[in-house]
Amino acid sequence: MELQRLQKVMASCGVGSRRACEQMISDGRVEVDGEIVTELGTRVDLDVQAVRCDGQRLRPPRLFTYLLNKPRGVICSQAGDPDRPKATDYVPARARDRRLFTIGRLDVDSEGAILLTNDGDLCHKVTHPRFEIPKTYHVEIEGVPDDETVAKMRKGVWLAEGRTGALDIRVVARLRHKTRLEVRLNEGMKREIRRVCARFGHEVLKLRRISIGPIQLGNLAVGAIRELTGEELKALRESAQAVVRLGSARPAKARHRTRARRGDS
Repeated sequence: MELQRLQKVMASCGVGSRRACEQMISDGRVEVDGEIVTELGTRVDLDVQAVRCDGQRLRPPRLFTYLLNKPRGVICSQAGDPDRPKATDYVPARARDRRLFTIGRLDVDSEGAILLTNDGDLCHKVTHPRFEIPKTYHVEIEGVPDDETVAKMRKGVWLAEGRTGALDIRVVARLRHKTRLEVRLNEGMKREIRRVCARFGHEVLKLRRISIGPIQLGNLAVGAIRELTGEELKALRESAQAVVRLGSARPAKARHRTRARRGDS
């Protein structure tokens, strides 16, 4: 592990919330390598240092990351309607005490790939606009937009929060009364795809996320969940690091605006 703030390490080990952990440190209940620590700015590496809370040594938590094919009607938030099923309800029993959370969100009417993890660093890399992890969606809309309309959709539109970025849209099929699109986003506003399509008079009938960076939904059944392999985790991290090494193509102001308005698709 890298050096991290003591209260963050404690919280990741399930000791309590960060605020509760800070209080424990201030109360002199935490030792690092046999010495009581009361400084909240203290940084530790749990792999090489002995950290004890009330005399009990902390161990690095086991990290879990799962891919869920979220069904329509399931919510990603833990603070939502208590009568609705949640994405975390699908986590296997052996990981339910690990405080898993979703990486990003899919709105209640959308389905498809969503990641659940207790790995805060991975969550940061997948969700922060700086890393530009692309997400790909299969979208079915009402009506049949012509090429000119699709070109306008690609350029983005003004919404309440500001102007959307350019959309990578490919027309998959034009049917009699509906159209199938493939849409790729690096980061977007809340329900951006639905709102952009609605701006041009095309209601989204179905929205399904099929990939998050290199992680493909593949043939995973609706409602099914599986743990990511080591190779997949490595590829996900490397895809984020590659953007940082190459440098983002967007100027700092654009990245800031996107970060301020990101949300569900």
